[in-house]
Amino acid sequence: MTAGQPLRADPQQRRHGTPALHPSVVPAYPPPESDSEESWVWSQIKAEARRDADAEPALASFLYATVLSHPSLERSLSFHLANKLCSSTLLSTLLYDLFLASLASHPTVRAAAVADLLAVRSRDPACAGFSHCLLNYKGFLAVQAHRVAHVLWAQNRRALALALQSRVAEVFAVDIHPAAAIGKGVLLDHATGVVIGETAVVGDNVSILHHVTLGGTGKAVGDRHPKIGDGVLIGAGATILGNVLIGAGAKIGAGSVVLIDVPPRSTAVGNPARLIGGRKGDDMPGESMDHTSFIQQWSDYTI
Repeated sequence: MTAGQPLRADPQQRRHGTPALHPSVVPAYPPPESDSEESWVWSQIKAEARRDADAEPALASFLYATVLSHPSLERSLSFHLANKLCSSTLLSTLLYDLFLASLASHPTVRAAAVADLLAVRSRDPACAGFSHCLLNYKGFLAVQAHRVAHVLWAQNRRALALALQSRVAEVFAVDIHPAAAIGKGVLLDHATGVVIGETAVVGDNVSILHHVTLGGTGKAVGDRHPKIGDGVLIGAGATILGNVLIGAGAKIGAGSVVLIDVPPRSTAVGNPARLIGGRKGDDMPGESMDHTSFIQQWSDYTI
């Protein structure tokens, strides 16, 4: 294989060239309780890929090579990430083995990928299906690549982890340090320009829009990046700096600059950010994607 050449589906998996792709009914959402989430999501992805290959022959070979020729989600995801991130110095075969080994040996990484797929499908009205997220959502792909880099970092394979971080930043325009801890059910919506620093922690069921920075103050050392609680929503262009805590269920308005702790279930907006009351109830903005309800409590908001 030529250096940097993308992986191709195993010819032995083809019986007679490109397989016949039969129409299928995409299963209903959400998953039935009798099936595991991973197997259900994978069945959804395959059904959608078959449907799309039948509807658009120009994509049939791509869909076969990336989805339909693989027996599992972990192999399909590894194949796709390897082709996306390969270069003349990071070969697709090396990356495929690397991604697959991490996914196969770490069930929590696989479970987090499934939770991310479910999160994107349920929160983003523009997401046409699970296969659309798997194949085309760079925020989802960047997070999955980061999870593998995080495994490498924990294994003290730090040079490779940093090389993978650099390649992800180059390809997806998402820069997450491999030491950063990312929870499950995470949505990077649009994702371009997201930066997450080395000691940052992002909880479960968090939604982050494009051009968000979770950074340091520029002079601190050690534990110096934000800690984001479960269910937090961070609007586009928000900047959160320093070792500050954003409490569970909090909401950070678009374009805000946050330099201090934000209490749970409260809203911070502006530059510098100020608090706009609190909320009661079970709503978690990271899941509901409710960006604007705080305006009702913002008495000086005018147009």
